[in-house]
Amino acid sequence: MFTSVLIANRGEIACRIAATCARLGIRSIAVYSEADAGAAHVAACDDAVPIGPAAAAHSYLDARRIVQAALDSGAQAVHPGYGFLSENPEFARACAEAGLVFIGPPPEAIESMGLKAESKRLMQAAGVPVVPGYHGAQQDDELLAEQAARIGWPVLIKASAGGGGKGMREVHAQADFAQALAGCRREARAAFGDDAVLIEKLVARPRHIEIQVFADRHGQAVALFERDCSLQRRHQKVVEEAPAPGLTPEQRGLLADAAVAAARAVGYQGAGTVEFIAEGDGAGGIRDFYFMEMNTRLQVEHPVTEMVTGLDLVEWQLRVAAGEPLPAAPQRPRGHAVEVRLYAESPRNGFLPSSGRVQRLQLPAAAARFQVAPDQAGLPAALRVDSGVREGDSVSTFYDPMVAKLIAWGETRDQAIGRLAEALRGTRLAGPDANTAFLRRLLGCHDFVAGIMDTGLIGRELERLLGSDIDPAHAALAVSCALLQEQLAQAADDPDPWARRDAWSNGVLPPRTLRLARGAQQVLARVGRDAAGWNFACDEQPARGLRWQASRSGTDEWELRVQCGELTLHAHVVGAAAALHPGADDDVRLHVFIDGEHAPWVWQRQAARAAGAAGSQDSVRAPMPGRIVALPVAAGQAVRAGQTLVVLEAMKMEHTLQAGDDGVVDAVLVTQGAQVDDGALLLRMRSAQAEPDA
Repeated sequence: MFTSVLIANRGEIACRIAATCARLGIRSIAVYSEADAGAAHVAACDDAVPIGPAAAAHSYLDARRIVQAALDSGAQAVHPGYGFLSENPEFARACAEAGLVFIGPPPEAIESMGLKAESKRLMQAAGVPVVPGYHGAQQDDELLAEQAARIGWPVLIKASAGGGGKGMREVHAQADFAQALAGCRREARAAFGDDAVLIEKLVARPRHIEIQVFADRHGQAVALFERDCSLQRRHQKVVEEAPAPGLTPEQRGLLADAAVAAARAVGYQGAGTVEFIAEGDGAGGIRDFYFMEMNTRLQVEHPVTEMVTGLDLVEWQLRVAAGEPLPAAPQRPRGHAVEVRLYAESPRNGFLPSSGRVQRLQLPAAAARFQVAPDQAGLPAALRVDSGVREGDSVSTFYDPMVAKLIAWGETRDQAIGRLAEALRGTRLAGPDANTAFLRRLLGCHDFVAGIMDTGLIGRELERLLGSDIDPAHAALAVSCALLQEQLAQAADDPDPWARRDAWSNGVLPPRTLRLARGAQQVLARVGRDAAGWNFACDEQPARGLRWQASRSGTDEWELRVQCGELTLHAHVVGAAAALHPGADDDVRLHVFIDGEHAPWVWQRQAARAAGAAGSQDSVRAPMPGRIVALPVAAGQAVRAGQTLVVLEAMKMEHTLQAGDDGVVDAVLVTQGAQVDDGALLLRMRSAQAEPDA
């Protein structure tokens, strides 16, 4: 076994690998970019080496820097994690040439399975069923369009060199093919440095089922059961579970045999995942299944397999890479495990990634952190959390915005789902937007609970899954009480009532006004006190009999139980202490959590400036920091509602900004290739009837 391993990654997977290294007594060595100098994965490892600027291309994707870091640190082996260089055959070769063990498959296997067209050819030769499509080397646009028409609409365009949903487009009609192909090529080139594509038939009611495989240097290869990853949005997994519901024993056996045959066909070693697309039968089962791709690395969703097998898959990786034979594999899974990915993103804003400082991160206190080993009774932890983000950290625009993975185990599927839903109810992320409430609603979706799933479920149920926003009056009430409570708490530190800058008075307290805004939405709250007690009004609608109980529940967080008239609220508010910090006069963001919903509201202490910052409907602003990759419009051009105005690349994905109404582009204020900040003004628009400014 190795004595030292360099982890060529960041975030939760680097922390996950470090946890196994610590348990086995292996010295772990982190690498970090300038943006990650204080990151959780650096603290989790025994040593750390800087590798360059924040941009991944100049740090985590720079094979030369990482190999040199391994040599300088005295590492014996390199674990690539997932993403970044984990499926780069040249990196695997560079490690070997430097005398380092690459903890992964041989470069030839990565090469064969990394190119989707080549992998499909190999699978056909090995007798593994594949989806009808075009996987050829000729990439002329006209030829690709002809092949798509031959296959028959709808089709799926996929980047040949990548995965994770990047460079993937569904096309339902010939007229949409050219634009979809161009977007797929751009995204594939940016993510993988290769814009080659393949085209496949789009399978009806598709389920995404994958098999965890392992192979060693001694000719052994095993399948560690299946996972269902059908709940996706934008071709990225949202919920994963093991085992997959609704399969017959015969189907499980056929899938496992096909996966092992796929691994043997390329001389595989180490951990890998063979992914299949299966045609759902509409009742929770499947009909035919087809090979989709093989990921030659550990998967994000590997914890659900660990939970139902009791195995540490990272330990297996280390042992296989050190030349040891595979340990004995379990014959059947135990219980059921479900995983969700907690992302810093805005579901109500098209799932756009969100960035910024994490003011509050409340994860389930009872959850085991990175725990794999079963307890004394041989059972896994009921709840597990894998996270590489801590309270006070920042979610960067340079990397994937995943904050944590929450994994629940149960004797039954229903029990696992119930435990996970309960864990999400107690999870709060304040700072960036988060998908917490969306995930909780998804776990309660009727079809998911019934096991009737396909990759289109989220899209069909999206309106319900997005849910309703917090009532502005309720948010204003919670914020008002939190600010008053914070004032009272700060006043308790100074016994002199005449020195207090708070709500204390020896008689009637005149109403105090609070202006709150969320985007274009604004509310005006007033709180006062008279001989009868506290009173509250929102947008001139009064309510008497205001009472509340409050307790600290975290760093700068108040837990409130509020009663006002006939209304009763249980809320959490984050940010009150910062808002009332001495000398704080700027507008401030406060985060309100009520009934599992989260809404950030801005306390406008400089109303005139806030009004100017709110923007208007005649401007197009960047919804996040990113790079302009396409500007298909020009000043003076008439556009129709829904027409693409700007394509922005952020956090490895393209985001299309469209016209909300018919109009004319008044001015283009950015250039293609420019890096822009969150909220930056990109275009000015005017209605078709309006005269341009003189």
